[in-house]
Amino acid sequence: MLLMAAAMCAWGPIPQLSNYHSFADTRSWFGIPNAADVVSNIGFALVGAWGLAVLLPYRSDGRLPRGSRGYLLFVVSLLLTALGSSWYHLAPDNARLFWDRTPIALLCAGLLLAVEGETRSDEQPRWLLYAMIAAAIASVGWWRVTEVHGAEDLRPYLFLQAATLVLIPLWQALRTAPRCDRIAFGVAIALYILAKLTEVADHAIFADVGFISGHTLKHLLSVAASAVLVGNLARRVPRQHFLPRKGDLPCSLS
Repeated sequence: MLLMAAAMCAWGPIPQLSNYHSFADTRSWFGIPNAADVVSNIGFALVGAWGLAVLLPYRSDGRLPRGSRGYLLFVVSLLLTALGSSWYHLAPDNARLFWDRTPIALLCAGLLLAVEGETRSDEQPRWLLYAMIAAAIASVGWWRVTEVHGAEDLRPYLFLQAATLVLIPLWQALRTAPRCDRIAFGVAIALYILAKLTEVADHAIFADVGFISGHTLKHLLSVAASAVLVGNLARRVPRQHFLPRKGDLPCSLS
C-alpha cells in the first residue's frame, strides 16, 4: 500500500475520462431516461435491505461481534448507493456524480472496517468508524473540489478502492480468517473486477449484445458481489460471533 501511495504521488493528478458521462444505453422506459442504468440500481437496495434484516435483529442481544460496525456501514451504503447511482444516471453530470461516488467510498470503508475488526485479536476502537467515514467522504470531496477548480484528481478515491481489493485478502490470509469467509470475499472481488471490466467496455458490449450495456452489467455484477457477502453474513450471524479459529462451519446457508 505504501508503494501504491508513492506511485500515485509520483504520477500526479489522475483526471476523470473526458467522455465518462457518455453511456451506451440511453433508452427510456415509461418516461425514465437512461432506464437500464437507473433501474438496475434496485438490486443494491434489495441486497442492502437483506443485510439490514440479517444484522439488526442481533444488535439487542449482544450477538453482533467485532467488525459489525463495518458490516452495518456496508449494508447502509448499499442502500445509499441505490439512491445515489439512480439520481446520477437520471441526468449524468459531475455534480450528481458526487452523490454516486460517495456511497461507494463509504461501502469500501465499511468492508475495510468489517474485515479489520473481525480479524484482530482485540476490540476495534469506535473512533476508527468515524475516521473511515470521514476519509471516505474526503476522498470523493477531494475529487469534487479539484474538479471545480480545474485540476481534477481522482487519486484518493481510487486509492480507497484499491486498498479494499488488496488489504482484505491480505488481512484474511495473514490472520487466518475462516475458509468460507476467504472464499466469499474472493468471489466478491472477482465479480467486482469483472464489473469494472464491463464498465470499460460499455459501448462495445452494447453494440455486440444489443439489449444490455456494459455499464448496466457492471451494476448487476456489483449487486451479485454484494449479495455474496451478505449471503455469507446470513450464514454466520445466527450461529457464531464471526471469529471461529478452528473447525470452520460448512460453506452453506443451511
